[in-house]
Amino acid sequence: MLQLCDAGIDKIGADSMLFRESIFITGFPGFIASRLVERLASTETQFFLLVQPQFVEQAMDEIEAIAEATDTPLESYVIVEGDITQPRLGIEHDDYETIIYETTDIYHLAAVYDLAVAKDIAFSVNLEGTKNVNDFARSVKELKRYNYISTCYVAGKREGTILESELEHDAGFRNYYEETKYLAEVEVEKLKSELPVTIHRPSVVVGDSTTGETAKYDGIYYLIKYLMKAPSVLRLLNVGNDKVRLNLVPVDFVVDGIAALARDSKAAGKTIAIADPSPLTTAELFDVIAEDLTGRKSEFHPPIKLANWFLNTPISPPITGLPHSGVPYFFISQLYDTAIATELLSKHGIACPRFPDYVEHLLDFVEENPTL
Repeated sequence: MLQLCDAGIDKIGADSMLFRESIFITGFPGFIASRLVERLASTETQFFLLVQPQFVEQAMDEIEAIAEATDTPLESYVIVEGDITQPRLGIEHDDYETIIYETTDIYHLAAVYDLAVAKDIAFSVNLEGTKNVNDFARSVKELKRYNYISTCYVAGKREGTILESELEHDAGFRNYYEETKYLAEVEVEKLKSELPVTIHRPSVVVGDSTTGETAKYDGIYYLIKYLMKAPSVLRLLNVGNDKVRLNLVPVDFVVDGIAALARDSKAAGKTIAIADPSPLTTAELFDVIAEDLTGRKSEFHPPIKLANWFLNTPISPPITGLPHSGVPYFFISQLYDTAIATELLSKHGIACPRFPDYVEHLLDFVEENPTL
């Protein structure tokens, strides 16, 4: 275990600071985890950041930036070398014992977020890794909350309205990402009878609603980059449809929502959809982007079956930039109910921004950062 401090990097054990809470986070220095740490940072909060060895240097740079931005001491951030796929998370014995006594809150974000992920990797990281974090949660002596970051897509191939209170189904899945996140959530759900657990289900996460910042271009960004190739021409033919809604949430809403719910006693024992309660159809999304780029909407709408067929042909990815693994998500007839989320988040003054209100910031960021 390593701790950043003004004097350099030392072994943990310094008892120079007292903290009101000690937060254990997996998935650092990932984009959402890093923003969540910055959102939760305070002079009374200590962080145990589980980091794979190859990302330690990146994590150190990220911590220094967060400490400066939040005016918090570097001693508050402890880098814990480990791996969720290993027993006891790959943490050294003495450090593990220290952490389970000091930790008060857990945020489990580490996962493989890749629609084309191989089966063995998905099961190892998303499922077995979560089982290992569950074992860790059971070992923590004074646990206030275990926050598990799932996804709305645990619904797999289900259709229609998906309630936050619903999980188990036999509809099947489109890929190993969905399947393993579903199986992992099933495991976390079992813990609700013995631990204070909150399951957060974000939908498709996009960039910051104010700055447009994101870490990668996938999902709706395939459509954005496609239209940017030749906006005036490509906006004519709307490849979306009026039957399917694509649920998008900006990363700042996701982070603010998780941070608020994690400290809300009424969220304990709940599963909460961090989603847009009024998502646009894919045709509407197309027109919103096209109008921002060109000032005009689309003119023609090909049949849904024709658009679906073309996007699955070998020539589609080079032309549209949309890989075949992403095609199904533009044709999923699912609506994620957010009744619990809306009730809880409204008390904190948190609501999902409307896509038309922040799309220009996403586009500006892509234009300024064509590659990530």
